[in-house]
Amino acid sequence: MFHFRLSPGTPILALAGALSIGAAALPAVPAAAAGGPFYRAELADAAKTARFVARDVVWVCEGTTCTAGRGTSRPLMMCAALAKKAGRVTSFTVDGKPLEDADIARCNGEG
Repeated sequence: MFHFRLSPGTPILALAGALSIGAAALPAVPAAAAGGPFYRAELADAAKTARFVARDVVWVCEGTTCTAGRGTSRPLMMCAALAKKAGRVTSFTVDGKPLEDADIARCNGEG
């Protein structure tokens, strides 16, 4: 009867191959998800709290600049939630794209 034997390193090589194939099948991760902020805002006055939650995202503020990772709400809703917690917003950027002045006014409850 014939006995088939694998070398001792075969399971490790098979695992490495499977992992490399699985990694190639994953979608590319956007820069914001890889650790950079998705939302960036400037406030009229310095935030009173350095770290807080608004609209299910953690905002981190340093002086008048606040940043947060991606949330699930529309940008205007995210901006309004920030304004409610931290004060008047003067600019709001979503993934590098700024909100229009009219949207900033609505964000602050002015329009």
